[in-house]
Amino acid sequence: MSIAVQSIVKAFDGHPVLRDVSFDVPGGELVALLGPSGCGKTTLLRIIAGLEHADAGHVLHSGEPVGGKSARDRNVGLVFQHYALFRHMTVEQNVSFALTVRRRPREKVRARVSELLRLVQLEGLERRFPSQLSGGQRQRVALARALATEPSVLLLDEPFGALDARVRKELRTWLRRLHDEIHVTTLFVTHDQEEAFEVADRVVLMDGGRVEQVGTPREVFDEPASPFVMRFLGSVNIFQGRLENGQALFGGIEVPHPAASDRVSPARLYVRPHELVVHHDPVAGSFPAVVLRVTPIGSAVRVELDAPTVENPLSAEVDAERAARLDLEPGDHVWVEPRRLRVFDGDAVDSLTASGL
Repeated sequence: MSIAVQSIVKAFDGHPVLRDVSFDVPGGELVALLGPSGCGKTTLLRIIAGLEHADAGHVLHSGEPVGGKSARDRNVGLVFQHYALFRHMTVEQNVSFALTVRRRPREKVRARVSELLRLVQLEGLERRFPSQLSGGQRQRVALARALATEPSVLLLDEPFGALDARVRKELRTWLRRLHDEIHVTTLFVTHDQEEAFEVADRVVLMDGGRVEQVGTPREVFDEPASPFVMRFLGSVNIFQGRLENGQALFGGIEVPHPAASDRVSPARLYVRPHELVVHHDPVAGSFPAVVLRVTPIGSAVRVELDAPTVENPLSAEVDAERAARLDLEPGDHVWVEPRRLRVFDGDAVDSLTASGL
């Protein structure tokens, strides 16, 4: 079952929440709706589920409009952040609830529940109540319940948001393995970049009720479509510069740039910390800086820098082996080489690999 979202518009009390949102989810894919709080992710998920109605636009399942259908008639499975389990029911009763309401034969219900509990790795816990389970176990019960009726589409709204970091990481890995086994078309909402990148086949990145970019995790990280995408997906160093005569200029360095014309126009250049290389001696395309602070961060070292030709302090990440060779200390004079620049000039976006600067 594929999902197509076409030009969805939604407002609450005159306040726009979704602004002409469109994207596709191919059948069998696991797609993340990623973005900051308030960007419209959950409202969009509820519209796809049939729990909210769009002011304009359409939702299609396998090419068929479903705007007039209820959530039940759309055959979607829903999992929310806060489990929503029936506290007075056992695990078995929670999972079988939707099947029992539909008056499925008892033998088939029992077989389906047994199959699902094996799938979510909860065999032997059939008689327990939600209060006797861990948070991760309760969320797996919620997922098994959502899968009980064999939905064509699975919709997850911040499914791991109420769990601690360790359990969230375990469940992300587990969910990816589960999806690879059942291949049900899945759309899940998250504000966590690591979660989206680890689990999803593709990411729909949203901001302010609009889709900023759609692509694989690697595509949106390596080829950001806007400054928002660049900033949202990790730390960045921002250089104020300009485009002029076929060049992007910043900090005394010139980089060939195809969008630059004879007219001078302001630009911002973005470089991620791991794309700044620190040297003791000058190399082509480098600029001088002074080390302000050196901080170990696991397998890498963060080096904070002040460069006289750059407005803002800079942050570079150096792997531990190279950091040991450099043996940097606050006050050291160094040279910084940007290995990759992404240049944004208004709405025009270009991505450069700054080799041979």
